Amino acid sequence: MPAKTDPENAPTASEPPHYLGHRQRLRERFLAAGADALSDYELLEMVLFTAQPRRDMKPLAKALLKKFGSFAEAIHAPEPLLREVDGIGEATITQLRLIAAAASRIAKGELKQRHALSSWQDVITYCRTSMAFAEKEQFRLLFLDKRNQLIADEVQQTGTVDHTPVYPREVIKRALELSATAIILVHNHPSGDPTPSQADIRMTKAIVDIAKPLGIAVHDHIIVGKNGHTSLKGTGLM
Repeated sequence: MPAKTDPENAPTASEPPHYLGHRQRLRERFLAAGADALSDYELLEMVLFTAQPRRDMKPLAKALLKKFGSFAEAIHAPEPLLREVDGIGEATITQLRLIAAAASRIAKGELKQRHALSSWQDVITYCRTSMAFAEKEQFRLLFLDKRNQLIADEVQQTGTVDHTPVYPREVIKRALELSATAIILVHNHPSGDPTPSQADIRMTKAIVDIAKPLGIAVHDHIIVGKNGHTSLKGTGLM
């Protein structure tokens, strides 16, 4: 039985050599004018250059955007769905995972260097980068010190596509272990819609009620999705 062909190492003799010059022109435009000078598919092409050095990446980049909708959704796409795209193999999946991880690490680094409450956009950017495109619900806790700087960032629970079990006493127990004086609650809605449910509101109130007598402030509960975010504090729900 013949071995299965790796799509990333398939013969390329029939491909025209035009993409070699195209790659160089993209690199030059990127270096001269920055990422804003490139469209989403062109930036995705550049991401994939090292994964498949001997193939034209434009068709694959366009196929990924057509299937997933945006650059961010493509790099965060679940592995089983990525494998459905013709021309993708292990190297490409690894490269996309690397870019997603790098984006999250950079956003977290920006947040750790700043006063969280005076850099609220950094908080939102980090939360969305880390969680907005996850397949399952995650409940994340940002623990802050008395200067409102980040002590720790932990995913406390991972649930299903529409539910995550959260135990308010465990949340506060962990805050006490870290000597945190404040926390920010974060979770994602894989549906993409960040509208809080009644269960989200009740859970937030339960955590606030336990935290307050112990001198722990709950600054906010942020819900993120690929379509945006909602702040429970900002909407008057806590």
